[in-house]
Amino acid sequence: MLQQPLSYPQTPLGDQVDVYHGVQVPDPYRWLEEPGSKAVQQWVEAQNKVTFDYLAQLPQRDRIQQRLTELWNYERYSVPFKRGDRYFYYKNDGLQNQSVLYTLPTLEAEPEVLLDPNTLSEDGTVALQGIAISENGEYLAYGLSTAGSDWVEWSVREIATGEDLSDRLRWIKFSGASWTHDHQGFFYSRYDEPDAASKLEAVNYYQKLYYHRLGTPQSEDHLIYERPDQKEWGFNGGVTEDGRYLIISVWRGTDPRNLVFYKDLQTEGSEIIELISEFAAEYSFIDNDDTLFWFRTDLEAPKGKIIAIDITRPAPTHWQEIIPETDETLQSVGLLNHQFVVDYLKDAYTTVKIFALDGTLIRTVDLPGIGSAGGFEGKREDTETFYSFTSFTTPSTLYRYDLQTGESTLLRQPQVDFDPADYQTQQVFYPSRDGTQVPMFIVHKKGLELNGQNPTLLYGYGGFSISLTPSFSVSNLVWMELGGVYAVPNLRGGGEYGEDWHLAGTKLNKQNVFDDFVAAAEWLLVHKYTRSDKLAIIGGSNGGLLVGACMTQRPDLFAAALPAVGVMDMLRFNQFTIGWAWESDYGSPQNEAEFEALYAYSPLHNLKPDSRYPATLITTADHDDRVVPAHSFKFAAALQAAHQGTSPVLIRIETKSGHGAGKPTRKIIEEVADKWAFLLENLAADAQ
Repeated sequence: MLQQPLSYPQTPLGDQVDVYHGVQVPDPYRWLEEPGSKAVQQWVEAQNKVTFDYLAQLPQRDRIQQRLTELWNYERYSVPFKRGDRYFYYKNDGLQNQSVLYTLPTLEAEPEVLLDPNTLSEDGTVALQGIAISENGEYLAYGLSTAGSDWVEWSVREIATGEDLSDRLRWIKFSGASWTHDHQGFFYSRYDEPDAASKLEAVNYYQKLYYHRLGTPQSEDHLIYERPDQKEWGFNGGVTEDGRYLIISVWRGTDPRNLVFYKDLQTEGSEIIELISEFAAEYSFIDNDDTLFWFRTDLEAPKGKIIAIDITRPAPTHWQEIIPETDETLQSVGLLNHQFVVDYLKDAYTTVKIFALDGTLIRTVDLPGIGSAGGFEGKREDTETFYSFTSFTTPSTLYRYDLQTGESTLLRQPQVDFDPADYQTQQVFYPSRDGTQVPMFIVHKKGLELNGQNPTLLYGYGGFSISLTPSFSVSNLVWMELGGVYAVPNLRGGGEYGEDWHLAGTKLNKQNVFDDFVAAAEWLLVHKYTRSDKLAIIGGSNGGLLVGACMTQRPDLFAAALPAVGVMDMLRFNQFTIGWAWESDYGSPQNEAEFEALYAYSPLHNLKPDSRYPATLITTADHDDRVVPAHSFKFAAALQAAHQGTSPVLIRIETKSGHGAGKPTRKIIEEVADKWAFLLENLAADAQ
């Protein structure tokens, strides 16, 4: 073991005190919210020196990084898709920092590089963050993010020549692009240009929907829709497959409920029609047959159903139910071969069913096993599609699916240097504090002895209707090679069992999420998988909040904690970038009842002086403009001040990196090596 305790940098205390509904709340580390200040930069440098000096001494770190690098070095392909007469897919040779976009006329032809983000920066920190290909396959609109920021700059490339046009579109966030069928331009959404000094922290309001015509400057883009009276509204504009309509999905934060407007693109000067004008449910547009629009919705169906709306008779009394709600959770729908291809979740793993347009079941797709399938994209006339299948021990494998015969054909199977037969996955159900049954996946090497001696990593998220389904991870494989158990409970707040399951973990019910996670840990102890001094917890973003809340509520239960890019200050999360959008899940500190709930679990505000906390490695990044790094900075400072004992409390602050999307492979491997070495060092000695 390394020499303990560590000497941490001194973090000055300010005298800031805020008042919420008559409650005085000190905020002594408010000054850490200014990342551009010299004082914060010096603090970051001092914290990183302590952290990286510690990590460099960990005896198993180099061996872990070497094994991660070996396993990561395998070819990875995305699901192919077709536009015009060409196919497209992404490929990573293994250790490339960013995946490369390829195109080819047939799947048997020699692929051509269409866009290689690795050539755009020496350190791999420029990432491709969205593409849209024109219907004739002639043009590629693509968005690039630099250093992990959510800000994306879009350009246009001529596919035949590989040359970029003059088009440059800036100040775009949370938006894709959708081409009109004349191939002359596309719809997209943007914000007004922010102040340069605060572009990574300033609040994002008043998104606007535009149309960009090729060859013209962004200043001449046509404003399609804005709502100066609704600062929180955002707009996703998509052109229907027949090219006739622009469908505008109006979102308000992370609340899944949305509005739906449309515009007839065939009629010059047509108005935007409000088809669904109340935030009553989620409506996801599937496709249309002339004036008949199909939607996936959870209106009076928490697990989802498919409905049809004839826009010539738009009143809800005329809506038709095509595929009713079932016991399984409806995730997504495509329309291919004139049939609905429907992706369901059954106890957090994928099932896929095909229905006729009148809702008659045609068949259930035979998948390779219990896991997660993705893809099944394409056009109405397509008789073939492609999908990927993955599980905890199956790297993402690609299949071609014949929509007429129902047959799957193996397309690509990755070669990873391990034997899946050496590992086993099981799903258990355990009771939470209030008796709710919660599913949990547990993965480990075969032959594991249930003797309480196994180092165990418990991962969770529990929010924003996001479902955790089986997926392959080199990082987790290395953890299991080291003798570790990996466990994933499907906490309330997620979407595994539909909107009711999601709402059961939001706002005044948020404590249910933490109770579910703690109950999972206790179940693992009772059933002899591990014991507290060999149990670690990990989560990122909302999962970082989960880790922070659970380690402050039950510091006795865990030996180590790895909160990543977490939301730690639940009283000020809505003051930065897109944080206001999370109020649909968290509630607002400006609401008295919701303030009381937030204050009761906010990780920053529930650290107790002179307490013993788990060994903690907080991770964040200087360009994270989703969950600004101040959350992690303030939590680290407060935790170091409160913590008593020899276990290390460190913060690892990545530079030229963001919330996680687009992070270079090199940086991912280095960070995972640090985390796993940290765990081996700080779990009980005989766990190594």
